[in-house]
Amino acid sequence: MIENKADLKRYLEQDRIALYKTRKKPRIAGDEIWQYEILLRKTEYYMNCKKSPLGKIISVWLHYKLRKKGRKLCGFHIPPNTFEEGLSIAHWGPIVVHPSARIGKNCRIHQCVTIGATNGQSQAAHIGDNCFIGPCSSIIGNIRIGSDIAIGANSVVTKSFEDNGITIAGTPAKKISDNNSHSNLAKALNLD
Repeated sequence: MIENKADLKRYLEQDRIALYKTRKKPRIAGDEIWQYEILLRKTEYYMNCKKSPLGKIISVWLHYKLRKKGRKLCGFHIPPNTFEEGLSIAHWGPIVVHPSARIGKNCRIHQCVTIGATNGQSQAAHIGDNCFIGPCSSIIGNIRIGSDIAIGANSVVTKSFEDNGITIAGTPAKKISDNNSHSNLAKALNLD
Protein backbone atom coordinates (compact mmCIF):
# COMPACT_ATOMS: atom_id res chain seq x y z
CA MET A 1 0.00 0.00 0.00
CA ILE A 2 1.21 3.50 -0.83
CA GLU A 3 1.96 5.30 2.44
CA ASN A 4 4.20 8.18 1.33
CA LYS A 5 5.64 10.02 -1.69
CA ALA A 6 8.59 7.59 -1.96
CA ASP A 7 6.16 4.66 -2.16
CA LEU A 8 4.23 6.46 -4.91
CA LYS A 9 7.41 6.96 -6.96
CA ARG A 10 8.42 3.31 -6.50
CA TYR A 11 4.98 2.02 -7.50
CA LEU A 12 4.92 4.21 -10.60
CA GLU A 13 8.38 3.03 -11.64
CA GLN A 14 7.63 -0.66 -11.05
CA ASP A 15 4.36 -0.35 -12.98
CA ARG A 16 6.25 1.27 -15.88
CA ILE A 17 8.75 -1.59 -15.93
CA ALA A 18 5.99 -4.21 -15.68
CA LEU A 19 4.26 -2.64 -18.70
CA TYR A 20 7.51 -2.94 -20.75
CA LYS A 21 7.67 0.85 -21.17
CA THR A 22 11.04 2.43 -21.89
CA ARG A 23 9.83 6.04 -21.95
CA LYS A 24 9.54 7.96 -18.69
CA LYS A 25 6.06 9.34 -19.41
CA PRO A 26 3.08 8.00 -21.35
CA ARG A 27 2.16 9.39 -24.75
CA ILE A 28 -1.13 11.28 -25.09
CA ALA A 29 -2.48 8.62 -27.46
CA GLY A 30 -1.53 4.95 -27.38
CA ASP A 31 -0.64 4.65 -23.70
CA GLU A 32 -4.15 4.77 -22.19
CA ILE A 33 -3.63 1.72 -19.98
CA TRP A 34 -0.43 3.23 -18.56
CA GLN A 35 -2.29 6.51 -17.97
CA TYR A 36 -4.99 4.54 -16.13
CA GLU A 37 -2.42 2.87 -13.89
CA ILE A 38 -0.80 6.24 -13.07
CA LEU A 39 -4.22 7.63 -12.15
CA LEU A 40 -4.86 4.54 -9.99
CA ARG A 41 -1.60 5.11 -8.09
CA LYS A 42 -2.22 8.84 -7.61
CA THR A 43 -5.72 8.06 -6.31
CA GLU A 44 -4.22 5.57 -3.83
CA TYR A 45 -1.64 8.15 -2.72
CA TYR A 46 -4.26 10.82 -2.02
CA MET A 47 -6.64 8.35 -0.34
CA ASN A 48 -3.93 6.98 1.95
CA CYS A 49 -1.72 10.01 2.61
CA LYS A 50 -3.63 13.25 2.23
CA LYS A 51 -6.09 13.49 5.13
CA SER A 52 -6.62 17.27 5.05
CA PRO A 53 -9.96 18.61 3.75
CA LEU A 54 -8.30 19.64 0.47
CA GLY A 55 -6.60 16.24 0.20
CA LYS A 56 -9.94 14.49 0.68
CA ILE A 57 -11.54 16.63 -2.05
CA ILE A 58 -8.70 15.82 -4.45
CA SER A 59 -8.99 12.14 -3.50
CA VAL A 60 -12.72 12.09 -4.34
CA TRP A 61 -12.08 13.91 -7.63
CA LEU A 62 -9.28 11.47 -8.61
CA HIS A 63 -11.47 8.50 -7.70
CA TYR A 64 -14.22 9.91 -9.95
CA LYS A 65 -11.71 10.36 -12.82
CA LEU A 66 -10.43 6.79 -12.26
CA ARG A 67 -13.91 5.28 -12.53
CA LYS A 68 -14.69 7.35 -15.63
CA LYS A 69 -11.41 6.39 -17.35
CA GLY A 70 -11.96 2.74 -16.37
CA ARG A 71 -15.35 2.67 -18.05
CA LYS A 72 -13.88 4.32 -21.14
CA LEU A 73 -11.21 1.59 -21.34
CA CYS A 74 -13.77 -1.19 -21.88
CA GLY A 75 -14.85 -1.74 -18.33
CA PHE A 76 -11.90 -1.65 -15.92
CA HIS A 77 -13.19 -1.69 -12.36
CA ILE A 78 -10.11 -1.83 -10.16
CA PRO A 79 -10.58 -0.33 -6.70
CA PRO A 80 -7.65 1.53 -5.13
CA ASN A 81 -5.34 -0.41 -2.81
CA THR A 82 -5.99 -3.86 -4.29
CA PHE A 83 -2.75 -4.32 -6.30
CA GLU A 84 0.78 -3.90 -5.01
CA GLU A 85 3.56 -2.42 -7.17
CA GLY A 86 4.40 -3.88 -10.58
CA LEU A 87 0.86 -4.06 -11.97
CA SER A 88 0.69 -4.83 -15.69
CA ILE A 89 -2.69 -4.69 -17.40
CA ALA A 90 -1.97 -6.50 -20.65
CA HIS A 91 -4.91 -5.44 -22.85
CA TRP A 92 -8.07 -3.39 -23.01
CA GLY A 93 -11.15 -5.28 -21.94
CA PRO A 94 -13.30 -5.81 -18.88
CA ILE A 95 -11.48 -6.39 -15.60
CA VAL A 96 -13.51 -6.49 -12.39
CA VAL A 97 -11.82 -6.68 -8.98
CA HIS A 98 -13.64 -6.85 -5.65
CA PRO A 99 -12.58 -4.10 -3.19
CA SER A 100 -11.49 -6.69 -0.58
CA ALA A 101 -9.18 -8.56 -3.00
CA ARG A 102 -5.46 -8.24 -2.34
CA ILE A 103 -2.94 -8.96 -5.08
CA GLY A 104 0.81 -8.94 -4.48
CA LYS A 105 3.71 -7.42 -6.39
CA ASN A 106 4.32 -7.92 -10.11
CA CYS A 107 0.93 -9.14 -11.29
CA ARG A 108 0.20 -9.34 -15.03
CA ILE A 109 -3.54 -9.44 -15.63
CA HIS A 110 -5.34 -9.91 -18.94
CA GLN A 111 -8.75 -8.89 -20.25
CA CYS A 112 -12.08 -10.34 -19.08
CA VAL A 113 -10.77 -11.28 -15.63
CA THR A 114 -12.97 -11.29 -12.53
CA ILE A 115 -11.59 -11.42 -9.00
CA GLY A 116 -14.63 -11.45 -6.77
CA ALA A 117 -16.56 -12.68 -3.76
CA THR A 118 -19.42 -15.16 -3.86
CA ASN A 119 -22.54 -16.28 -1.99
CA GLY A 120 -22.93 -13.02 -0.11
CA GLN A 121 -19.40 -13.14 1.30
CA SER A 122 -17.61 -9.87 1.80
CA GLN A 123 -14.10 -11.27 1.24
CA ALA A 124 -12.38 -11.99 -2.07
CA ALA A 125 -9.13 -13.69 -3.04
CA HIS A 126 -5.66 -12.95 -1.72
CA ILE A 127 -3.07 -13.57 -4.41
CA GLY A 128 0.70 -13.66 -3.84
CA ASP A 129 3.56 -11.96 -5.67
CA ASN A 130 4.69 -12.53 -9.27
CA CYS A 131 1.41 -13.91 -10.59
CA PHE A 132 0.14 -14.15 -14.14
CA ILE A 133 -3.63 -14.17 -14.65
CA GLY A 134 -4.64 -15.32 -18.13
CA PRO A 135 -7.53 -13.96 -20.22
CA CYS A 136 -11.12 -14.69 -19.19
CA SER A 137 -10.18 -16.18 -15.82
CA SER A 138 -12.45 -16.00 -12.79
CA ILE A 139 -11.04 -16.14 -9.27
CA ILE A 140 -14.01 -16.34 -6.95
CA GLY A 141 -14.36 -16.49 -3.19
CA ASN A 142 -12.33 -15.98 -0.05
CA ILE A 143 -9.39 -18.09 -1.25
CA ARG A 144 -5.60 -17.91 -1.19
CA ILE A 145 -3.34 -18.15 -4.22
CA GLY A 146 0.42 -18.53 -3.63
CA SER A 147 3.27 -16.59 -5.21
CA ASP A 148 4.87 -17.22 -8.62
CA ILE A 149 1.67 -18.84 -9.94
CA ALA A 150 0.43 -18.75 -13.52
CA ILE A 151 -3.33 -19.01 -14.01
CA GLY A 152 -4.26 -20.25 -17.47
CA ALA A 153 -6.81 -18.66 -19.79
CA ASN A 154 -10.50 -19.39 -19.13
CA SER A 155 -9.79 -20.83 -15.68
CA VAL A 156 -12.33 -20.83 -12.88
CA VAL A 157 -10.53 -20.78 -9.54
CA THR A 158 -12.81 -21.43 -6.56
CA LYS A 159 -10.41 -23.08 -4.11
CA SER A 160 -7.06 -22.13 -2.61
CA PHE A 161 -3.73 -23.03 -4.22
CA GLU A 162 -1.09 -22.16 -1.65
CA ASP A 163 1.83 -23.95 -3.33
CA ASN A 164 4.25 -21.50 -4.91
CA GLY A 165 5.67 -21.71 -8.43
CA ILE A 166 2.97 -23.74 -10.18
CA THR A 167 0.59 -23.37 -13.11
CA ILE A 168 -3.12 -23.88 -12.61
CA ALA A 169 -5.83 -24.01 -15.26
CA GLY A 170 -9.21 -25.45 -16.12
CA THR A 171 -12.81 -25.34 -15.01
CA PRO A 172 -12.61 -25.91 -12.11
CA ALA A 173 -8.91 -25.02 -11.86
CA LYS A 174 -6.37 -27.66 -10.91
CA LYS A 175 -2.59 -27.84 -10.88
CA ILE A 176 -1.32 -28.70 -14.36
CA SER A 177 2.45 -28.18 -14.02
CA ASP A 178 5.34 -27.10 -11.83
CA ASN A 179 6.16 -24.18 -14.16
CA ASN A 180 6.13 -20.80 -12.45
CA SER A 181 4.88 -17.47 -13.84
CA HIS A 182 8.25 -15.79 -14.45
CA SER A 183 8.34 -16.34 -18.23
CA ASN A 184 5.11 -14.31 -18.48
CA LEU A 185 6.41 -11.28 -16.55
CA ALA A 186 8.79 -8.45 -17.49
CA LYS A 187 12.39 -9.60 -17.16
CA ALA A 188 13.47 -6.26 -15.66
CA LEU A 189 11.28 -6.78 -12.56
CA ASN A 190 12.92 -8.00 -9.37
CA LEU A 191 11.07 -11.32 -9.00
CA ASP A 192 12.80 -12.47 -5.81
